[in-house]
Amino acid sequence: MAAAGFAVLLPDRRGSGRNTADRGHAASAARLLKDCGEWLEELRRRTGLQTAHVIGVSWGGKLAVNLVRRYPSRVASLALVAPGLFPLVDLPAREKLRLAWAALAARRRLFRIPINEPEMFTATPCWLDYIRRDPLRLTHVTAAFLMASRRLDRFPRKAGRHAGPPTHVFLAEHDRIIDNERTRRWLRELPWPQRQITEYRGAHHTLEFEPQGHPYPEDLLAWIRSACRAVAPPAGSHAPDPPHAPHDA
Repeated sequence: MAAAGFAVLLPDRRGSGRNTADRGHAASAARLLKDCGEWLEELRRRTGLQTAHVIGVSWGGKLAVNLVRRYPSRVASLALVAPGLFPLVDLPAREKLRLAWAALAARRRLFRIPINEPEMFTATPCWLDYIRRDPLRLTHVTAAFLMASRRLDRFPRKAGRHAGPPTHVFLAEHDRIIDNERTRRWLRELPWPQRQITEYRGAHHTLEFEPQGHPYPEDLLAWIRSACRAVAPPAGSHAPDPPHAPHDA
């Protein structure tokens, strides 16, 4: 997307990726959404553009949907890639009891993420090896993070009460992490003006890890381009871009 001329901001969620402080921790759902607002502001500062096309991948899908609720005027379109709105995998019942106690008394207690097997993400050998060797791989999160994640689960079920942007959902046929049927049903029932679904036969959860030549990257780029055309200003009303700024974010 950067090579196609877009300004791309790909942040690491707090407590994950290259963020070394408080690994696996987030104090609250509100804090995670505030982070998103700060990222949008950073994009605006760098490009001069008031809106962004938001892409939510896997767990990031629930964050992206909540972003629409929190900052509706800042989201021009929404792409949800194997979004974690309706997961197939959850903590065992015993762990849920431990979590309920820890949420009150030990919010930084660590819990093992229940989707740690590389085979749940991809079947591509080189990417399986990449996941196994990844030094930044996160395997545990805190009770506070899990409670924040559960709080973010509430809005997708109420999203039909709110206006939403053009939305495209990308699904993988062999997804072992999210419930594709519930996700499809959720999107069909939304009263949002533009909704699309693309499902890839034979694909696994992490579409970025499909073999080279898979159509997903070009399909995503085509969606962003079409969304840009949909929100472009009418002819004759063009405002000049800031110096050296890309056209879209």
